[in-house]
Amino acid sequence: MMSNTVKICLGILRPEKLQLTLTSGIKYFAPPKNYDDIVLPERQRLRIYDKVPLYPSNLKPPKMQKRLRYMRGPETLHNTLQLKQYGVMATGGGRMRHEHFEMTRLQVARRLDMKRMYAIWRVDPPWQPITKKGQGQRMGGGKGAIDHYVTPIKAGRIIFEVAGKCEYAEVHDLLRIVAERLPFKAVPVSQDIMEKMEADEKWKEENNQNKYTLKYIIQNNMGGCQRFISKYDHKWYGKYV
Repeated sequence: MMSNTVKICLGILRPEKLQLTLTSGIKYFAPPKNYDDIVLPERQRLRIYDKVPLYPSNLKPPKMQKRLRYMRGPETLHNTLQLKQYGVMATGGGRMRHEHFEMTRLQVARRLDMKRMYAIWRVDPPWQPITKKGQGQRMGGGKGAIDHYVTPIKAGRIIFEVAGKCEYAEVHDLLRIVAERLPFKAVPVSQDIMEKMEADEKWKEENNQNKYTLKYIIQNNMGGCQRFISKYDHKWYGKYV
């Protein structure tokens, strides 16, 4: 008896017919971008960089100190996209060896459509010598022999750029793979992304309601912090290492 009552109730609640009404509306699709102003260069691929810089035959390759200041702080010169399209930007300091240049060049050669796109370097070839002593040597005996060469990179430096008749989604995987394999933190960027990052940083600075920022604390020597903080925090207020 109970089951019959449940069946009757379900039959009342269940509609006899299901009617779908299709409505058509005006859909807006953005027009495709115009690439008529883009001219592809003769060489679309990244050029090969030498592993060792060339010196005159009568000049002994010079040795150099670590000079960590070449990696510290923000990049003030090569921090914008020349081609106004896409690229990889370093968000931290580090050194690029010849292996990293080759990895970037090979990834670009495999994944870039040379009929529509091209890429350019924005960093110098390896030029700073790094010395190393053999394993098991005793201390002393002068500076070690040159082991390899590197290119120092600062935060905000553009590593390479990709441009041509393409969208950001087409080259994002290439840029992401290269950025993940670099020896320092890096991100894929486009011109729109960089403009948005700059606008967001400016908005945060203008709309900050907490006046006790790290810059305010250091400048006013709150808690006597100027005695024990790093000299680089005096200069960049904790933003860069």
